[in-house]
Amino acid sequence: MNAPAVGGVAPLCFITQPVDDAARQVLCAAGWRVRVASSPTMATVVREIGDATAVITRDLGLDAAAMRAAPGLRIVASHGVGTNRIDLEHARHHGIRVVNTPGTNTRAVAEYTLGLMIAAARRLVEADGAVRQGAWDFRYAGGMRQLSGCVLGLAGFGAIGRMVADMCHKGLGMEVIAWSPNTPDDVFATAGVQRVSTLDRLLRRADIVSLHRPLRPDTERMINAATLALMKPDAIMLNTGRGGLVDDAALAAALKAGKLGAAALDVFAVEPLPADSPLLDAPRLVLSPHLAGTSDEALRATASCCARQILQWQAGETPRHVVV
Repeated sequence: MNAPAVGGVAPLCFITQPVDDAARQVLCAAGWRVRVASSPTMATVVREIGDATAVITRDLGLDAAAMRAAPGLRIVASHGVGTNRIDLEHARHHGIRVVNTPGTNTRAVAEYTLGLMIAAARRLVEADGAVRQGAWDFRYAGGMRQLSGCVLGLAGFGAIGRMVADMCHKGLGMEVIAWSPNTPDDVFATAGVQRVSTLDRLLRRADIVSLHRPLRPDTERMINAATLALMKPDAIMLNTGRGGLVDDAALAAALKAGKLGAAALDVFAVEPLPADSPLLDAPRLVLSPHLAGTSDEALRATASCCARQILQWQAGETPRHVVV
């Protein structure tokens, strides 16, 4: 279906940050105009969003001021699953549809989680630094764990958690346990994963903990000084879920005090990470800039999913992944 012109002008999809060109290709083929913000800041979006009918937003989100700046805005597509940076209440109150893209980067995030696990367990970043500094004796430093035989504890057992479980159990010979309060028992049984009843029990038992929970008031800073104290002193903490799940200061303190073996984080409560973050000088910590889901294949699928849901809305259909 071709996009209806308004006053002789095709409808506009405004993109807050660069995304894969698949979004432009899909929309332009249907007669839409596409414009990308000149810089990825909310102030720029407010200034440039103007006559947008639709918005695709990536990590930036979309606040109420930006929505008010586009009186013709009717649909917002989140480039990813998370919508915590989109003002959902404002959108709901003003009849603006919000959609997201679950499943488009599941494999990318699962593979990256496995990569972080290996990097943390085998001190990969430190090893790279040692080679560059000519410190070949680093190979005698020790503290490099083999994953086979370790207990992996998954906090959250959605699509990503299940894929990580499958990779680690079948591919690496790890025992996998999981805590996920709202997941039916048969999902655990089908996956061959043991369900544990509380987060505390998961933390006490696991050698490696990987976070895959959504960020809500009841999960914010679920990993804090008290819960970190429950973990084994040589355990590894991974987070490719949501940054707000972890108390950064508490994690840094545990690593510096030798009360935790290692950690690897791809997401943070504040992004970019502030220059004074206690994480930046914490030992045995691998950091990456929120890129677990950014394989070329995943980015293409996610951008395309955003665009196709905008066209579904335009055609009077219910988009596939409605949030509001």
